Amino acid sequence: MKKIEILKAPKLIGKKVKLAGWVNSRRDMGQVIFIDLRDRSGIMQLVFTSSSEKEKKELRDLADSLRSEYVIEVEGKLQERPEGMENPKLETGKLEVEVEKMKILAKAKTLPFEITKDTKSVEEEKRMKYRYLDLRSERMRKNIICRHKAIKFIRDFLSEKDFIEIETPILTKSTPEGARDYIVPSRQQPGKFYALPQSPQQYKQLLMVAGMEKYFQIARCFRDEDPRGDRQPEHTQLDLEMSFVSQDDILELIESLYSALIKKLNQKKKKKDKKKISQIPFPKLDYAETIKKYKTDRPDLRKDKSDPNELAFCWIVNWPLFEWNATEKRWDPHHHIFTAPIKKDLPLLEKSPDKVHSEQYDLVLNGAEVGGGSIRISDPKTQMKIFELVGISKNEAEEKFGHLLKAFEYGVPPHGGIAAGLDRLLAILKKESSIREVIAFPKTGDGRDPMMGAPADVTKEQLKELQIEIKKKPKK
Repeated sequence: MKKIEILKAPKLIGKKVKLAGWVNSRRDMGQVIFIDLRDRSGIMQLVFTSSSEKEKKELRDLADSLRSEYVIEVEGKLQERPEGMENPKLETGKLEVEVEKMKILAKAKTLPFEITKDTKSVEEEKRMKYRYLDLRSERMRKNIICRHKAIKFIRDFLSEKDFIEIETPILTKSTPEGARDYIVPSRQQPGKFYALPQSPQQYKQLLMVAGMEKYFQIARCFRDEDPRGDRQPEHTQLDLEMSFVSQDDILELIESLYSALIKKLNQKKKKKDKKKISQIPFPKLDYAETIKKYKTDRPDLRKDKSDPNELAFCWIVNWPLFEWNATEKRWDPHHHIFTAPIKKDLPLLEKSPDKVHSEQYDLVLNGAEVGGGSIRISDPKTQMKIFELVGISKNEAEEKFGHLLKAFEYGVPPHGGIAAGLDRLLAILKKESSIREVIAFPKTGDGRDPMMGAPADVTKEQLKELQIEIKKKPKK
């Protein structure tokens, strides 16, 4: 079985080929029926001609019964289209297959919406309910293939630079990391719960203690936040950590990775569709100066804000370590509680926490945050002081982070890393307004999956086994 894109090879013209796919469209011209056959790689025109011969007549009658999205298998001769009948809009527009045999592998009902056109105008609820059909559309198919290519490139790039890809647990422990956790009840330890990771933060630091030195992961992360266009209950990030590095080492690595990635994705694109990075190295902007000048910590530095092909990356550096939480009367970390203070500001932790700057760095692209990281605290005493300032008592620190503090007693290297959101990056590169357009099976704006019907009720037996009781709110 050959993919349609392979048939562009000149040596196959005049040869018999075997194809399978979906009926994209059907045109009955009387003496001839044309079928556009679609597979993942493209479209090929099939030709069925009239004849008094019994076999050809049966084949023609079978072709006459075809409807959109039927799944078929055909055999026939690959040939050049007659002069003047070419379709310059298709890569295979100069070719066609004269069908000699055909099987109908599956019939299809009338689709709930058209997939031969862009599906953006279709109601989101309907698109999500029939996501497997939405993914058949050309734009969505290209988005998912682009995602695959980008992630494969990242894996290859980092592997060549001596990074090790390591998977970290999905079932872990609930710790305060800035957002609500998704929790999972334990059947074997009734009354206790796992948490889905908001990030692999502590695990990747423990991997540095373990001597892995260069770690990365295409990580799934879970945060119970209010959804919006650039958020989902679960998202994918490039998670990365390195030992014996400076901030500049990490920034230079990400710049070289993204520059090479965009160059790779630009291959075979028409000039008008090619993305251009406006400045390399990426500009480094001081946090305070950025807030003063742009009134945001995510500035859009494009010269022409309406040009989606211009990619204006920048780093925001020199962040305050803390921000004051007036409601709780405590300091909150600007990034997270494992971010290292700048060394020269360490003496200020005791009396002037508001003046302490951090080794944090955020990556911004066209006005959207697409990554954030820091050099980490590797001194247990400094870490305990940070816990104290953000309102975590010594007992609570031991309970929630004792494993990390204990590990640091056995020789911890200086280390740092970054988490780069792949969904947001790909959405920008594909000129999409929502990350849902670059995720195969996303949730709706209110966090549901209409296709699977999630979230859903569970049986009384399941709840009983977990020793969980659901109390319903009394009716008003």
